Amino acid sequence: MRYADLESGQVLRGVVSSVHNFGLLVDVGGITGLVNAAHLTWSHDITHPDQVARTGDALTVMVVDVDLDRERATFSLKALEPDPLAAFARTALGTTMTGEVIRVAPFGVFVRVAEGIAGLVRDHPAETGDLLRVEITAINLAHRRVTLRPLP
Repeated sequence: MRYADLESGQVLRGVVSSVHNFGLLVDVGGITGLVNAAHLTWSHDITHPDQVARTGDALTVMVVDVDLDRERATFSLKALEPDPLAAFARTALGTTMTGEVIRVAPFGVFVRVAEGIAGLVRDHPAETGDLLRVEITAINLAHRRVTLRPLP
């Protein structure tokens, strides 16, 4: 296979040739492509690519970009999975749920409200691992944002 044979959207089988902090290098028929960390999974629980695959693992990947001049290919694993935010967007605003704080930022906390879905609660003092009862106040598919309001 040659880089010129690759097309965006093409689905291929390959083998992980190496695992790095920035992603996985996957060999497909003698061509190596990168699955960068952003293209691994929809899950917010993955902190290192070795949680997804190890050297020697067989994977199915989707081609997302090919640079013929530099002979580089970018692959994706998550492009093969349904976007959980698309399904979650059907959730009614005002819905209440309990979620776990998965990240603390200077401007608020991110709460996992469903698999692959985290929303922001602004200016909240919670810590990672805390459970918060929240209300969905906005879902913005275009910007991939879920806004939450803490409940007592």
